[in-house]
Amino acid sequence: MGDATRMRTAKSEATAFRTGLVAVLDVGSTKTVCLIGRADPGNLRVVGAALRETNGVRSATVTSIVEAEETIREAVAAAENHADARIQNVIISVACGSPISIKGRAVAALDGALVSDGHLHALLREGRSKCQMDGYEVIQAAPTSYVVDEARGVHDPSGMFCQRIGVSMHAVGVRPSPLANLRLAIERCHLSSVGSLFSGYASGLSTLTDDEKQLGATLIDMGGGVTSVAVFMEGQMVHADVVPIGGSHVTADLARMLAAPISAAERLKTLYGAALGDIETGTDVIAVPQMGEDGDEYAARVPRSMLTRIIQPRLEEIFAQVQERLRASGFDVAAGRRAVLTGGACQLAGTRELAQRVLNKQIRLGRPQTFHGLPAASAGPDYATALGLLMAGATMPPEALNPDIEIEPEKRKGGLIRHLVGGLFG
Repeated sequence: MGDATRMRTAKSEATAFRTGLVAVLDVGSTKTVCLIGRADPGNLRVVGAALRETNGVRSATVTSIVEAEETIREAVAAAENHADARIQNVIISVACGSPISIKGRAVAALDGALVSDGHLHALLREGRSKCQMDGYEVIQAAPTSYVVDEARGVHDPSGMFCQRIGVSMHAVGVRPSPLANLRLAIERCHLSSVGSLFSGYASGLSTLTDDEKQLGATLIDMGGGVTSVAVFMEGQMVHADVVPIGGSHVTADLARMLAAPISAAERLKTLYGAALGDIETGTDVIAVPQMGEDGDEYAARVPRSMLTRIIQPRLEEIFAQVQERLRASGFDVAAGRRAVLTGGACQLAGTRELAQRVLNKQIRLGRPQTFHGLPAASAGPDYATALGLLMAGATMPPEALNPDIEIEPEKRKGGLIRHLVGGLFG
């Protein structure tokens, strides 16, 4: 396979922005993943990877700084040992703080001038300033389309003559307090968060094909505590949302209904669970450990089909809420009938078929792009967000990962501004 894997989503000129080590951190409700990659122009390989069970986080929100810090510290230390390197800066995924879409527009009069990098920089800066909403902090912002005079849908207006130029921007905003607590837990591990991406967007980077991103697709990232929704059209993310239900709620339902410990319920879900009753075969009976009891003689015996009868209603609720939010946003129809499921909670048997019934869309399971050095056990849907972060860290300039960073004047020309204009998918 060689020493590195060429990334399918990045243009050759875009991949020159970042070389050396790239570290990312995906702090989820049930697991924390730290990946360390070594990037060269156009290539990326994983040199360190670690996963730890998350403590101190519930529904993507930090509930205990001390426990979250310990989890992050352990995951980072394990990845550093694997990579034989030390990291200081990380790019993080964000699903906390009730993420929402924020849109803005900016217009500039050029009076027939040739569009330059300076014009575009000023236009994008104004567009970002318009993406504001009271009570929310913007974690990422990018242009979705340009208007050059009467021509709409312009992808890259550089070098064009025009009287007026406009840009439409899409940003993701979150409540500041949950984000501040996540960053605090990371900073207590002597790490700096130098960039952040909405978790659904990061998952889309690693799982969606170029045609899906261009023609329209809905990415549904089923995590442990929340389900992130990202809509892509014409190569860009145009809508972001989160349903506050995930795989851990399914586990809690099983534990509650079967009087089983949480750990036993998770194991039963993984080994015997299914999302649809009509795919169950046979009359298998399984042993269910009971809370507070030791020994198999106290385990309850229940039909395997009972697990499905508990699991299916909760998954139906998740997909029904996704559909409701898509309809309210107008993207249920506008984004087409293609949807991609990813995340650890999508791996239950029958989840794809159940999603098709509820959402009335063509569904596929999204597996992330793999890279040399990535362990086989780390190449599943539950690693989609972390791998998307790694791809972004290797290809996107700091200004695209952190909206608060200003482009240095001497870097406004050439590839950097081109990347901000066209985005990662351009």
